[in-house]
Amino acid sequence: MSQIEEFRLRRQQLARQMGRGAALIPTAPEAIRNRDSHYPYRFDSYFYYLTGFDEPEALLLLIAGEHPRSILFCRDKDMEREIWDGFRHGPQGAQSTFGFDEAYPISQLDEMVPKLLGNQPKLYFSLGADAAWDQRVTTWLQQLRAQGRSGINAPAAIVDVRQLLDEMRLIKSPAELDVMQRAATITANAHKRAMLATKPGMMEYEVEAEVLHEFYRHGSRAPAYTSIVAGGANACVLHYVSNAARLNNGELLLIDAGCELDGYAADITRTFPVSGKFSAAQKDLYELVLAAQYAAIEQVKPSQHWDAPHEAALEVLVRGFIDLGLCQGSVEAVIESGDYRRFYMHRTGHWLGLDVHDAGEYKDASGDWRSLQPGMVLTVEPGCYVRPADNVPECFWNIGIRIEDNVVVMAHGAEVITAAAPKTVNDIEQLMAEAGVS
Repeated sequence: MSQIEEFRLRRQQLARQMGRGAALIPTAPEAIRNRDSHYPYRFDSYFYYLTGFDEPEALLLLIAGEHPRSILFCRDKDMEREIWDGFRHGPQGAQSTFGFDEAYPISQLDEMVPKLLGNQPKLYFSLGADAAWDQRVTTWLQQLRAQGRSGINAPAAIVDVRQLLDEMRLIKSPAELDVMQRAATITANAHKRAMLATKPGMMEYEVEAEVLHEFYRHGSRAPAYTSIVAGGANACVLHYVSNAARLNNGELLLIDAGCELDGYAADITRTFPVSGKFSAAQKDLYELVLAAQYAAIEQVKPSQHWDAPHEAALEVLVRGFIDLGLCQGSVEAVIESGDYRRFYMHRTGHWLGLDVHDAGEYKDASGDWRSLQPGMVLTVEPGCYVRPADNVPECFWNIGIRIEDNVVVMAHGAEVITAAAPKTVNDIEQLMAEAGVS
């Protein structure tokens, strides 16, 4: 199946779920960085999921019913603007290239959309996602309501189209999994490169540059999120992004970084010794977190509920915290009291796909954790973060560890698509020794 055919089938699937009605899915606006400079453009994930179209100033109108229609509004072909800003498909080119039923200039949006929405029973649109689009859609609906006496009615109900799309996006197709595997491989190699390059005295941003270099040289034009390169105590800050400190001998370095490839995110975290060799205390905590991750991955399988990996990781971590003197009491008592949250304060994973925290609910309509199904992709990322405190053994102070992999739910269980990034103590120390770090 071609990629364009897959986008077409997604639009058809959404139309079938809608039954009758019209859906409006705009892409993301361009964003000003400062004065007249823009951030690199990144399309809206929902829009791209249905279209594959990556230009700004575009909207998909999908009409469901007996004769479904997919209609794209996009920028006109403009040779002068292309001299300044680059290639544009234009409506005619977009229609033929991406398989839309119809395509029109974005300048005709206000003229055409109200007519196309007239007498549709429902409007599928994500109110609240973008204030500018909310206002524009409200104006169109007001125009239709004003024509009630002439027999043209506004949609009687507005339904959040993202609820339907979230469920679709949860199950990845073979083509999506192929892209995600390639993104995972690039990212794994970037983490390996960082381990080989890291030496005491380097700055965190120097290591970040090694990671980004590997992304770019293999076709990823951007990280999927701001990279975390956190040495020593900085690793105890969960969303540390300054990446501006010096790396010291004897510290650990935590790197949470993933590339984006063809819109899809990878998300890997590795933690390793700046000097190439774990201290005894670092090794104790590291192997505890790794054991928790292995236990969590064991629970990733069809029909298992979403929270099972977290529960498995938490039990291993809490037992280890007790054994290492970080927590006191039984496993059950420490979990019930929440005392472990001093050292492990986040959950063990999230959905992964076009967004690093991807679309999809974690509970079903009854409020229970949803069951895992083949084709779902999630991260598994337990951690341990120990800040100085009077009741904490000093050998563990300022140690932050997280180990994160990307896992596909398969019919037989779990497939770790980021396994190429070293994560055992032996593999990390051996790799860094070969690079002459230790």
